[in-house]
Amino acid sequence: MLKDFAKAYQPDKETVKASLRSERDRLFANQMKIKDAKLPVMVIFEGWGAAGKGSVISSVIQNIDPRFFRVATTNADPTEEEKRKPFLYRYFIQIPEAGKFQFFDTCWMEEVVNGVIDKTLDHETYEKRIKSINMAERQLHDNGYLVMKFFFNISKKEQKSRLDALLADKNTKWRVSKTDLWENRHYDECLEVYDRYLEDTHRANAPWYIIDAKNRKWAELQVLQFLNQGIDTALKNHSLAVPILQNTFPLEPIADLKDIPLDKTISDEDYKKELEALQAELHDLHYKLYRKKIPVIIAYEGWDAAGKGGNIKRITGALDPRGYVVEPIASPTAPEKARHFLWRFWTRLPKTGHITIFDRTWYGRVMVERLEGFCSENDWQRAYNEMNEFEKELADWGAVVIKFWVQIDNQTQLERFTDRQNTPEKQWKITDEDWRNREKWDLYENAVNEMLKKTNTSYAPWHILESVDKKYARIKALKIVIAAIKEALKKAGEK
Repeated sequence: MLKDFAKAYQPDKETVKASLRSERDRLFANQMKIKDAKLPVMVIFEGWGAAGKGSVISSVIQNIDPRFFRVATTNADPTEEEKRKPFLYRYFIQIPEAGKFQFFDTCWMEEVVNGVIDKTLDHETYEKRIKSINMAERQLHDNGYLVMKFFFNISKKEQKSRLDALLADKNTKWRVSKTDLWENRHYDECLEVYDRYLEDTHRANAPWYIIDAKNRKWAELQVLQFLNQGIDTALKNHSLAVPILQNTFPLEPIADLKDIPLDKTISDEDYKKELEALQAELHDLHYKLYRKKIPVIIAYEGWDAAGKGGNIKRITGALDPRGYVVEPIASPTAPEKARHFLWRFWTRLPKTGHITIFDRTWYGRVMVERLEGFCSENDWQRAYNEMNEFEKELADWGAVVIKFWVQIDNQTQLERFTDRQNTPEKQWKITDEDWRNREKWDLYENAVNEMLKKTNTSYAPWHILESVDKKYARIKALKIVIAAIKEALKKAGEK
């Protein structure tokens, strides 16, 4: 794209000046339109060192109410803490709320191209990064985001002239980094890498706009024109349904819930003996996980009163409290509702060597949100693929992903609800909503069966915990967790 870049016709100064006034006014009006339409706008600025990204960002945001935007500056090199999270983490957590702008002064491009240039990123990892970025940008677009990407282009000669000018002034020389100087000396080498990246991430849902950045006001005008055009188009398309993608992930067969026998039990004596032994084993494995820096994500879903809480308690009882967290997932807060539905789970991921247990998960999208009308049919139909992609990102990062469905029958749930209702110290566990949901048992069962079949991947399979006998379910869960951790440690070379 950069090699083939043909500069657009640049008008004279007076025309540029007049057009800037018009486009600035247009952006000012558009900010209210995106607020009313709840359109989130993510604007990414990339480009050559000294190409003027910062000054154009400063000019553009002057036309927007400061309550409706934020500017994020991301260092090319992640911190040690950020390195302990998935590649997309530090970017995805900064996506904008609905109706607001988020401007990125460099985003995921810089980390990737720098890794290629300094040879710390091999070909296989580069391809994975590109796939992750394209996936993230497509998911954002499909969930109603406008993603605008600008690359500020200047020639090698122009870049050197600007760097020399900055270095000549004692008040601006600090703005020139060693990286900028190296980039100019190796301009052609960098051009090859940048061009490849732009080609690899140029998609219809998030295209690249190459900006002729030789003149600052002309660069600003180009950005404003493209940005306003993008907003106009997004507003027209905002209510349109998004195509549902075919599943491309390896799925394993799984039985319908009605076909799973629930007569499995364990004696109190065997339970006590096995629980003690398994918790001791898991306790030891937790320290090995930390040493090998393997993250673990355990996701619990299941019927109300199925015994998720007690099951989680027996797992956490074996763990060092400094190395795990339990995330109880309730209805999304206002900031969570205003973002991509997976955002609140990206923000809760463990760092390497730690364990996060989710009590309810992202699968609410295709259960309660689906059946209660909290999202559109197009939203929950797309979500199967998006959740498979999310879990694939986690698995590729090196995480152990364990998903439990805690299963009981309708009659057992009724007995437990009645016991809670009639026992004062348990009444806090039962709500009117729980009783209402019982009336939709068949609808929920159909939704769960569809969910299990469409998301039972080889890298993040579902495990059914037969929980009419809660003690049996607890022992089974411990065994599954231990087996999964042992397998991960084996792959990591731990004996």
